[in-house]
Amino acid sequence: MALNDQERAKVEKEARALLEGFSKTLSKIKLKENKTIDQLSGFRTEGSGEKCDSYFRERMFANASEKEGDFIIAERKSW
Repeated sequence: MALNDQERAKVEKEARALLEGFSKTLSKIKLKENKTIDQLSGFRTEGSGEKCDSYFRERMFANASEKEGDFIIAERKSW
């Protein structure tokens, strides 16, 4: 469904208002001062990969649409 110019302007105005409201709400959030940069980054420390949860492995392979031996075949950079 294509939007006409008036509908498009209305959608853009509503989207801008939502984003501005969200931005203002985020700016009001206070973080505790005792957090370190590592704790705020959202990244976890990578392990050596030696341990494997067998149940997790079963679920991953059960959900994979394509697999070959011990490998899951997936697209790269399709998004």
